[in-house]
Amino acid sequence: MKSRFLTIACVFGAAFSLTAAELPPTLNSALAQGRAYAAAHPTKAGRFEPDIQKMIEAEKADPVAPGKILFMGSSIFRLWTTVRTDLAPLPVRNRAFGGSRTSDVLERFDLLVNPLAPKVVVYYCGSNDINGGESAEAIFARVHDFLQKLRTALPDTRFVFASIIKAPDKRARWPDVETANRLVRELCAVTPHCTFVDLNPAVFRPDGEPRMEFYKPDKLHYFPPAYSEFTAIVKPVVAAAWAEVAAGETGGR
Repeated sequence: MKSRFLTIACVFGAAFSLTAAELPPTLNSALAQGRAYAAAHPTKAGRFEPDIQKMIEAEKADPVAPGKILFMGSSIFRLWTTVRTDLAPLPVRNRAFGGSRTSDVLERFDLLVNPLAPKVVVYYCGSNDINGGESAEAIFARVHDFLQKLRTALPDTRFVFASIIKAPDKRARWPDVETANRLVRELCAVTPHCTFVDLNPAVFRPDGEPRMEFYKPDKLHYFPPAYSEFTAIVKPVVAAAWAEVAAGETGGR
């Protein structure tokens, strides 16, 4: 099951058929809906600033080198404390910050992403949007806008979107999670250097129910064994993106 899934994810990442300005009508419609929703429901700017400054200060003891692989997003990634060893020897750093929504990550692009000029960005965000009542289209629109900022600033950087997980705490909104994931999956299928990777198979049983042994009491965050499952899914995709970048820099394919 996992090997078949990984093949599908890599096919999506290889599709370079359209530019963002030539999105299919369904995605253009979702983008318009999402931006209208976001305009009507603005998120307060500057959220989590003390946490972000604390993270940046802590990095002074272990500086983040530019041109590597950056994990970005919310607490699902922030709490992946073993990500650097799990993905070794890939050069990974983690700048995810807890509680963040897609609006917060978009707002911090120029502070947390662009200065590092990462060759690969691995992105997990949207769970908190769902829990905050945001629409699937609003999530999609902000992911689209983050990707556009990335393509403008760093056109050769690879973008890996790790799907929003259908955690038990948001069961009532699983259809919205599925819609947001579908929209981003379709975006990656028509956008250069964009790959969608689905984390949900790692935390679901064959009968379609969550593997509750992975979840902490909040039914949202994970015990360490879940991150071992995520590593098995994410590492091959990120390794392929990193190899692709390296091949391009050396003139190979």
